Amino acid sequence: MIELNQVNYHYDNFEMHFEINIAAKEHVVIVGPSGAGKSTLLSLIAGFIFPNSGTIKLNHQNMTKIAPGKRPVSMLFQHNNLFSHLTIQQNIALGIKPSLKLTITEQDKIADILTQVGLDGFATRYPEQLSGGQRQRVALARCLIQHRPILLLDEPFSALDQALRHDMLLLVNQICHQYDLTLIMVSHYLDESLNYFSRCLVVDDGQIIFNERPAQLMQPQHNAVAKLLGIKID
Repeated sequence: MIELNQVNYHYDNFEMHFEINIAAKEHVVIVGPSGAGKSTLLSLIAGFIFPNSGTIKLNHQNMTKIAPGKRPVSMLFQHNNLFSHLTIQQNIALGIKPSLKLTITEQDKIADILTQVGLDGFATRYPEQLSGGQRQRVALARCLIQHRPILLLDEPFSALDQALRHDMLLLVNQICHQYDLTLIMVSHYLDESLNYFSRCLVVDDGQIIFNERPAQLMQPQHNAVAKLLGIKID
């Protein structure tokens, strides 16, 4: 599903190198120190930046130099990027029709998505009328309505409290299973939320230094990685 082969990217004097294979329907979390290259890795997959060398394959097709809108990827950022002057329905509609001239069928699809993210009846409200968690649900709905098989999340719930963050992770997990999505999420939380993922990537200094199940972080052989992340191993 996602293949990065000898991908190199240079930013100023910082050189990054990524080599990774992620299977279809896999749920992967990316953690690591600030500035290590986590968000850059997502941006390379999404097409917001292009590598200096190497290839990026999505769904077995070479997407290395393909524009973001033509990739089978949707991406949710830490800041939900909702437009305050548009209704919730209109904000979601941007994901499928920027003109906002919706057919009845498209309006029904938006209503269905809102129901799935727990916002039934919110279509005519504006972002300022919603809580932070509700706004992130709207942003998630805008990603889902695009029906792309790869979902990238760049620390989208970091501004939420612990209870809301776990509610959103549970919602994302359920939706990804429902739609058979491949999920990659950048996070800075090293708690029980890691259990939502089948694999953990640790990025440090522009490289992937750990690629295992999250539980393996607690094994003695990975003590150096755990120490980097501030995890204490008994």
